[in-house]
Amino acid sequence: MVDPEVKAKLASYRQSIDNIDAALVHMLAERFRCTKEVGVLKAQYDLPPADPAREEFQIERLRRLAKEAHLDPDFAEKFLNFVITEVIRHHEAIAAERVGTKTA
Repeated sequence: MVDPEVKAKLASYRQSIDNIDAALVHMLAERFRCTKEVGVLKAQYDLPPADPAREEFQIERLRRLAKEAHLDPDFAEKFLNFVITEVIRHHEAIAAERVGTKTA
């Protein structure tokens, strides 16, 4: 049998984790709303979906922030690379959609 005090502490930690997860989802949704607008702007002006210089800067910046926050910088970089890949995929789709509407 688990000590009720331990059980309560575990439940409290889990509630905090659940709240943080919800905040992360909402923050990612907001980030993708912003990056969608970037994709639309890029498509309007025939700019490439990817910006390697910006991506490199952001990775270095995020690694630095991760170190300051005592988070594994390699993990932070993997996470950002995952997000960047998804953003580029969205930008490519927006550009393709724009090309499709030009020819239609």
